[in-house]
Amino acid sequence: MVNDDTKKLLKECNAGIKMGVLSIDDVIDKVENETFKSLLNKCKDRHNALGSETRALLNSCDNGGKEPNVMARSMSFMKTQLKTSLQPGDATIANLITDGCDMGVKSLNRYLNEYKAASEQAKDIAKRLVNLEEQLTTDIAPYL
Repeated sequence: MVNDDTKKLLKECNAGIKMGVLSIDDVIDKVENETFKSLLNKCKDRHNALGSETRALLNSCDNGGKEPNVMARSMSFMKTQLKTSLQPGDATIANLITDGCDMGVKSLNRYLNEYKAASEQAKDIAKRLVNLEEQLTTDIAPYL
């Protein structure tokens, strides 16, 4: 039997993964530098793979995933559209993605602290997601 902390942590990871993929989708067509675009596509692929793993675990415990918060998603989309319209370019996109990664890392660490009784497998997924976000921030720093 899977405990509640495991389900909750996996749901939060699932929502964060979806938010990350949606955020990359919002900007990918506006990226000018091909190396930068490639970094974003690779990160999106890694998010999708981790998302599949997370959904499989949620499905195995008869628990659906979680969608990103509608208000957070809407605000992120509007901010992205406004900023890229007023200041187009890779530096603006790198800044937006970095801000999103920072928020994701902070949230995931908070959930890891909150759901201490989660399974090691769920904690491992959360930690891998944190590492993905931190690595993307490092990889795109030259574009800021």
